[in-house]
Amino acid sequence: MFPSTGNLILILVVIILLFGAKRIPEIAKGLGRAAHEFKKAKDSVEREAGGLVESAEKLASAEDKAVRQADEKPGKPDAG
Repeated sequence: MFPSTGNLILILVVIILLFGAKRIPEIAKGLGRAAHEFKKAKDSVEREAGGLVESAEKLASAEDKAVRQADEKPGKPDAG
């Protein structure tokens, strides 16, 4: 599943040859920022989805309560 040590060293050498030793910290910094922004956006979407679910549950509960109250009212005409 994970590359062996030799393969990992070969990959690192190729990366250094492609980008140069000076650019690697910049690339790593950019990847770190991108990962942070992704996590922040994911958390925001999860909070919003949780709020929507909570609102839907409150609405459904209110509708159930209204239906129960309508069923319990005296003098309701029979439907049949």
